Amino acid sequence: MDAQATYMYQNPNEPGPRGSQRPDSGGNGNNAGGSPGGGGTSLLFRIVIIAIVVIVGLYLFQIFTQGSGGASPNAGEISYSTFYAQVKQGNIDKVTFQGQDAYGSFKNPITIESTGQQRKDFHLNTLPNGDTTLTDLLLQQHVNFQGKPVQDNNILFSVLLNLLPWILVLGVFYFIARRATQSQQNIFSFGKSRAKMVLEDRPSTTFGDVAGVDEAKSDLVEVVEFLKTPQKFQRLGGKIPRGVLLVGPPGTGKTLLARAVAGEASVPFFSMSGSEFVEVLVGVGASRVRDLFDQAKKAAPSIIFIDEIDAVGRQRGSSINSNDEREQTLNQLLVEMDGFDARQAVVVIAATNRPDGLDKALLRPGRFDRRVTVDRPDWNGRLAILKIHSRNVPLASDVDLITIARATPGMVGADLANLINEAALLAARRNLDAVTQTCFSESLDKILIGAERPLILSEHDLNVIAYHEGGHALTGLLTEHVDPVSKVTIVPRGQALGVTQYTPLDDRYNYTQDYLLSQLVTALGGRAAEEVAIGRITTGAENDLQRVTAIARQMITKWGMSERLGAISYSEREDPFAGTALASNSREYSERTATIIDEEVNRIVSRAHQQAVSLLTEHRETLDRIAKALRLYETIDAKQLREIMIETGAIDSAPASYVKQA
Repeated sequence: MDAQATYMYQNPNEPGPRGSQRPDSGGNGNNAGGSPGGGGTSLLFRIVIIAIVVIVGLYLFQIFTQGSGGASPNAGEISYSTFYAQVKQGNIDKVTFQGQDAYGSFKNPITIESTGQQRKDFHLNTLPNGDTTLTDLLLQQHVNFQGKPVQDNNILFSVLLNLLPWILVLGVFYFIARRATQSQQNIFSFGKSRAKMVLEDRPSTTFGDVAGVDEAKSDLVEVVEFLKTPQKFQRLGGKIPRGVLLVGPPGTGKTLLARAVAGEASVPFFSMSGSEFVEVLVGVGASRVRDLFDQAKKAAPSIIFIDEIDAVGRQRGSSINSNDEREQTLNQLLVEMDGFDARQAVVVIAATNRPDGLDKALLRPGRFDRRVTVDRPDWNGRLAILKIHSRNVPLASDVDLITIARATPGMVGADLANLINEAALLAARRNLDAVTQTCFSESLDKILIGAERPLILSEHDLNVIAYHEGGHALTGLLTEHVDPVSKVTIVPRGQALGVTQYTPLDDRYNYTQDYLLSQLVTALGGRAAEEVAIGRITTGAENDLQRVTAIARQMITKWGMSERLGAISYSEREDPFAGTALASNSREYSERTATIIDEEVNRIVSRAHQQAVSLLTEHRETLDRIAKALRLYETIDAKQLREIMIETGAIDSAPASYVKQA
């Protein structure tokens, strides 16, 4: 798919050239599931906390209950002398002795001295060594009395209090030993699978959360049906597909699609990266493969998702730097996938963006029965993705998602999610209540060409940059088969001192020879403008020359667009031993053919350069006006460019397609 074209005035002080194509962003890491480690430490911590709480509770209970014995809650606290006097007066009904505590009731209520209230029940502390005359006096007054053994509430508390330091010491030693075991990779857990598991009863992704890859979704719907109702297909002799390989550029949503399959089928989902299988110790990867498939078989129907399978499934014997551990892991994976019970509902879904390097034994039917391509979305797919990611983002009334979708050719789901996030952050920094179209435009510029940089440039440098970018813009406006110019700026962004943006009207999947030649003319427009208006060239065309050379060489060697060489491909094959002593460094064509290729590249580039110089010389006045406007406004859009073309009369020389595009 065609990416948004960008031509920039190169800053020679920056380390290395900046390409005009926006680099692919990484894939989405939406893997869910808790980490398998840390459960023992958390359990020990909870046990210690519970023990402390129990001890403190018992201690408080003992404090509040100590000394009260079995007395009534409404009992009045009296002194021993008062009790002795009431016994002599015959006013004691009954009394119970428990250690130094005594409690009972009066025949007639008395007024308690400490509170001034009348109480029938009483409680007191007897003499420490007892009173030998009290028993005889109670018998004389016919008082009903009894004795109870002392309840020692401190026994359990004392035991727990003595055990608490040992519990804490053992807990600390256990924690330290566990951390040491984890840091050194306990030998007994080397072969265990590190797969993250998402159970079927947890909220998960569905196909409603996936957009822009309708063809891939339709291919996976049948896999969901297999997992939901396997008997429907098995009754006619059909077998559940054992593997589905998701292939596509980074960020297109391969991992999200796999999670959506698990969510729709409502089955356990085991997720693991290909690099997690391989370790330093030989045999660990194979053991982890066995453990992973054993877990999946026990939880069947289930899904195993292996992300970046190329880390473990690369072609065997293709490199001198062979890795026995990786090959053993791959062999075990081949055995496990081919050793499934035909009626066992376990599906393996794998994702990669490098399918050409996978082992052929891994790709054959019976292991990966289906190969689903997850490609970059078209503008309708990008629109659907934007709608999904902007569901929780307040959008202003001027936001047009269709315009944004058309202005982002080549972007994948991860890029669009990043665009919406950048726009929301920009609106928050400006204290806006909603995200506006301007926020999206500025965020898109930041992603494509970098953030603005406050560089202080001399008048001469600004003049050169203005003419350079004006040359790009004017050649694009005067040349047929060129995408419309959307913006020209001399504000430094990223590594560029100036930028000219061309936004395609629609996605391109095929390029004509006329379109490619027009790309060469517009790319060389900056260098040609320097020659025509300033009289000398600068280093600012570095990025343009790299792009021009790459396009011209591909036209000759890959696409057969040379009359001298004809319809023959001369593209170089990748050497599997590149970077080693076995590298051949040989081409599949002769030195004479290589010389002809260089001559043809030079001829095509020279013709495009002459055409750019001719256009700018003929429309020198328009070039001056564009450069002047850039010096005045720093940034001009398509509408301002059209007005300059009309004022200078260049619109009559412009193709009819430009009038319609602008």
